[in-house]
This record gives sequence, C-alpha cells and structure tokens, in this order.
Amino acid sequence: MHTKGILLGRMTLPLVAIGMFLLASLPVAQAAEAFKMGVVDPQAVLEKSKAGKKALDGLKEYVSTRQKLLSGDEEDLRSTEKTLKEQMLKLSDTEKKEKETQFRAKVQDYQKRAQEFNQELQGKQKELVDDYMKRISSATKTVAEKGGFALVVDKGSEQTVKIVIYNKDTIDLTDQVIKEFDRVNGK
Repeated sequence: MHTKGILLGRMTLPLVAIGMFLLASLPVAQAAEAFKMGVVDPQAVLEKSKAGKKALDGLKEYVSTRQKLLSGDEEDLRSTEKTLKEQMLKLSDTEKKEKETQFRAKVQDYQKRAQEFNQELQGKQKELVDDYMKRISSATKTVAEKGGFALVVDKGSEQTVKIVIYNKDTIDLTDQVIKEFDRVNGK
C-alpha cells in the first residue's frame, strides 16, 4: 500500500504541472491583462480643480459672512448679559423676571439662527458635493474610456472613508481627471 501512495504522488506532480501550463496559456490570461483598473480621489479633484477651488472659496466666503453675523449676535448677547448682571441689584423681582425672560428670548433667537445657519450650510455643502460628484463622474468616465480602463474606484481620502488601501501610482487617475474636469468645466 505504501508503494501505491508514492506512485500516485509521482503521477500527481506532472499532472499538476501540465494543468498549470494549460491554464497559463489560455486566453483568460490575455483577458486579465487587458483588464485595467484605476482609482480616483474625488475630494482631491474638488479641492485641486479650478472650478472646484472656486466653488469651495464661494462656500468659505458664505460661511465667513454668516459666522461674522453670528459673532456679532453673540457679542451683543454677552454685552446684554453683563448689563443685566449689573442692573439686577437695582431691579424689583418683577423687573428681574421680565429682563430674564427677554434675555432668554434673545438667546433662543440666537440659537435658532445658529441652527438655521448650520442647516443651510449643510444643504449648500450637499448641493455642492452632489453637483460636483456628477461632474467628477463624467470627467472620470471620459478619462477611463480614453485610457481603456474597465473599472475606476473611489480611492477615498483621509477626510472621507478610505476605500482603497493600496494602489500602484500608475493607476491613480486623479491628476488626469482634474485636467479633464478643468477642461470641461472651464477655468
């Protein structure tokens, strides 16, 4: 029985080698070579393209303007609070309650404006991202078709979810997509 096992072992080795040779010579290997995959970092396209920079600068300006308004309101509240603290000793209980109620109403108005601003900002950011993702997808498709890429994956970044852990630099299409994006979307 021991001899039979050795004989089968010897016969198995040449069969495996022949099988591997046949697999390597099949057209599947050629098809695998023709399959090209690339990665793109959409965040980088948005931040580095001319149109993307312009849109982000517009968003930053909007945020800055709103923050200045909120900062002014906040400073006004602090000033009012300081004045109230100074006046509290001189006021009757009824006047104190009235002033406190007025101050709480101002604080609530401020908080409501701040919340509305945040919601508005989130809406503007979502609009910007949705619009630019469509444009980035279109530019990516053009680059992929020109380069013969069958699949392009979102590379992700430190700011977003990192999808691709490793890729060769030669298949990172981000710079090409930025150029195509700028070509199509103007300067």
